[in-house]
Amino acid sequence: MLIFIARLVAFLPLPVLQALGRMLGRLVYAMPGKYRRHLRANAAQAGYTDPAFLRRAAAEVGAMILETPRIWFRNDDCMKRVVSDDEHIALDALAEGRGVLFLTPHLGSFEITAWHGRLKHASPEKPGLVMYRIPRKAILASLLGVVRNAPNMRAVPANMKGVREFVRALKRGAIAGMLPDQVPSAGEGAWAPFFGRMAYTVTLPGRLCVQTNAILIATASERLPHGQGWRVHSVRVPEPLPEDPAEQAALINAAMEGLIRRFPEQYLWGYNRYKTPSGAPPAPDADQYIR
Repeated sequence: MLIFIARLVAFLPLPVLQALGRMLGRLVYAMPGKYRRHLRANAAQAGYTDPAFLRRAAAEVGAMILETPRIWFRNDDCMKRVVSDDEHIALDALAEGRGVLFLTPHLGSFEITAWHGRLKHASPEKPGLVMYRIPRKAILASLLGVVRNAPNMRAVPANMKGVREFVRALKRGAIAGMLPDQVPSAGEGAWAPFFGRMAYTVTLPGRLCVQTNAILIATASERLPHGQGWRVHSVRVPEPLPEDPAEQAALINAAMEGLIRRFPEQYLWGYNRYKTPSGAPPAPDADQYIR
């Protein structure tokens, strides 16, 4: 049923979906609750306190949600609306003959970013991989099973099996992609600064690149106004990577910050980025923040 509804939604024009999504996003933000508190606090941590900015940020979350079915099921139309001034960054990296790990934060449309990478940089000889967390609800898992896998691109779960597949792909010079700004489980991350506050940050990207000699590229797709489409931004993470996992995480977070500052209204500020996962040590600056 969920797949059927998503396919129906996908038939609405992109400008209509994004406009409806922005209305929904503003409505949700108007309701008191954890989401509203997290959005305000996290945006303020990065220096964004203007109430108009906060409403626009909430609106863009709604636009992201409602545009997603069209990206999944009317992909040919959506990809015609994608532009980029940074294409040379990935092309130059791939020309070195090394694997490329794309890090895509919750910024703009990360679905478009994944599809763009598949079409531009994957091939039947070197198909790409994306890593995702398996949803707890079976109905969501079945939907993602339909939309995540596509020609030249395959989704793998965020577990040891998926990590091994990432290693093999990167060693053979293929591309892979993952979200770097989800809070990992205890033991899978390190505390690193993110907009001036310590955030528990996944260390897998750094480990993968050290092990496979892959190149790290931070990338995100900016939603253009009036349903025009998306602009893909990319930044190559400086090399060589430090040996310490916490320093690697800090370097990656700095790259994420740079991307987010380009179009900050489209970041998912409402995500509880600064939480401490169960079993993890407290943040070094925990005594400075009480929520």
